[in-house]
Amino acid sequence: MPANSYRLQLSSEFTLRDAAAQVPYLARLGVDWLYLSPLLEAASGSSHGYDVVDHGRVDASRGGAEGLRLLAETAHAAGLGVLVDIVPNHMGVADPEANLWWRDVLEHGQASPFAAFFDVDWEAGDGRVRTWPDEVNYRRFFAVNDLAALRVEDRRVFDATHGEIVRWVEDGLVDGLRVDHPDGLRDPGQYLERLADAAHGVPIWVEKILEGDEQLPPQWPALGTTGYDALRLIDRVFIDARGEAELTRVADESAGAPLDWRAIAADQKREVARGMLHPDVARIARELGATPDDGTEDAIVELAAALGVYRTYLPFGAEHLERAAAAASAHRSDLGDAIARVARALGDPANPGAARFQQTSGMIMAKGVEDSAFYRYPRLTGLNEVGGDPSWFAVGVDQFHELQAQRLERLPESMTTLTTHDTKRSEDTRARIATIAEIPGKWAALVRSLRSLVDTGDAPLEELVWQAVLGAWPATPERLVDYALKAAREEGDVTSWLHRDEAFEARLVELVHAAFDDERVHRLIEDFSTRITPAGWSNGLGMKLLQLLGPGMPDVYQGTERWDRSLVDPDNRRPVDYAASAELLARLDGGWLPPVDGSGAAKLLLVSRALRLRRDRPELLRGYEPVRADGPKADHLVAFDREGVVALATRLPLTLKADGGWNADTVVALRGRDELTGRRFDGRVPLGTLFSHYPVALVVTE
Repeated sequence: MPANSYRLQLSSEFTLRDAAAQVPYLARLGVDWLYLSPLLEAASGSSHGYDVVDHGRVDASRGGAEGLRLLAETAHAAGLGVLVDIVPNHMGVADPEANLWWRDVLEHGQASPFAAFFDVDWEAGDGRVRTWPDEVNYRRFFAVNDLAALRVEDRRVFDATHGEIVRWVEDGLVDGLRVDHPDGLRDPGQYLERLADAAHGVPIWVEKILEGDEQLPPQWPALGTTGYDALRLIDRVFIDARGEAELTRVADESAGAPLDWRAIAADQKREVARGMLHPDVARIARELGATPDDGTEDAIVELAAALGVYRTYLPFGAEHLERAAAAASAHRSDLGDAIARVARALGDPANPGAARFQQTSGMIMAKGVEDSAFYRYPRLTGLNEVGGDPSWFAVGVDQFHELQAQRLERLPESMTTLTTHDTKRSEDTRARIATIAEIPGKWAALVRSLRSLVDTGDAPLEELVWQAVLGAWPATPERLVDYALKAAREEGDVTSWLHRDEAFEARLVELVHAAFDDERVHRLIEDFSTRITPAGWSNGLGMKLLQLLGPGMPDVYQGTERWDRSLVDPDNRRPVDYAASAELLARLDGGWLPPVDGSGAAKLLLVSRALRLRRDRPELLRGYEPVRADGPKADHLVAFDREGVVALATRLPLTLKADGGWNADTVVALRGRDELTGRRFDGRVPLGTLFSHYPVALVVTE
């Protein structure tokens, strides 16, 4: 079993051979397993690999079969395992010449030998595929027309799409698998059982987004999720709950009315279900035996809008559907009978419409919430993260410990993460944004000042963009413009991907450039950035420490061993300067104790020491016990003992600084060696002493 993993994004610019060249550095860093983005042949020019066009070979532009063998042999020789991301739900169909299965289906329709491979609504298309700009009649990945869904529940399809993957395992090239988007599959449990059997029981993780207190179906042969549930908890223990009321007022002022997160999310889910995903809703209704004007489609929409999770896995998770039915009926009492009737049908695992609803509700959640509502709620945008609920503002230390202990009990081998290729903002960007909750009055003054200087006409979006600017600062104008335009189009209020308002987008571009070109705006941004930068570094180190030493199997996204202030993709897939990191690591191993500064060397020190401990001394990380300080500033410490290693981190650093900082009045009992500084402690240690060099400590106990 891996002690940790390191995620690499492969592309034509960073191939399997390039990854192999970094194995010596990654081994020195303390990495145990490499975690690779999809390897199968993808659409020409694909930067991510999730648009597979041929399941029979490794993508040539990413290094091909020879590149995979080289990487696997290099990694294994260095003692590293190999984990690969696989994509069972869909294929890339933008270019039919590249995807021969899809081309045959387009040419021959239902008569094609590959017709059963894709989830096509043949009845709606008269035996043929209807494509954009007509109303599509095939299931997609969310609402992406270029990604057509596969029917891997059909054994023939499973075998045709997994033969090469199984060969990697059998040839000893790959040691584990990560399954992309299992919620899109008709029966994820059946699929995972089939995969585990075909892949000879190698470790499997799933990209399952858990909401709230939702649990992973216990019967799945998977070790856990890819870690968004850990991300949202770790983020919130570094957020000051006392800032919630003022930040709510600022966001409401921007909107001109009170913002209700749950109402926003439900409304956007309704819009998606009635718009871009209407073909999928109509198909569910037909499979339920709907008749015209019987309210079935409206009931499906309301149930999907009220569902608090991505999907159920009947009979597991039936309670979520029951809650959704109650909420939907309360919202639309006029549809009460239809909602009750449809909910009964959707709760019957034998009903084909029930299975399709389960596949579709996750699409509606992702498009309505992740890709729309998140961009309409600017209160504290670091909370607007995959699997997150922005109305859940902060977590106290006691609740954090309680939930971490539960994680150790329920998902001890599940991944934990802070950044992925899909996060809306990287960990260090969110660490800076979190500081706003400590100085909400200062933030309110900044927003009002900026609004008086630049105005696009969409104040909530402006507030969201300004938080992105400060979170990523310093950044290039090009990166921030790209983010702002994507955010505006996803928000969909004034402009959108399909109906662009060029005048509004021009004003938005001017707003971003004002941060660089307008002296007054630039000074406001610089002053606020200067105020929050040390606190952002402190939060970033604390978040990373809790992730790396907490329960679960930590995954480090490429480049985040140093500061990485990225925004949503493709910004978070930029090249990594491994040479600079390797040079810094060599200096650290030579005894250098770096300052906490913009180089990110302090974070590299923390990551390398924590990863090495997890890899080399796993016996030190077993249990979980909270560690508490004594004294007036004890609430600024979040710490735990893993029965051999104690992780200690500073929280709410701006408030702490205003109160005089750490000193001798707050102490913690410790006996052991700090792996970051080499100092030894024995007894009641003042936190002013413990944190004199870094705002975190990693103590191997004696």
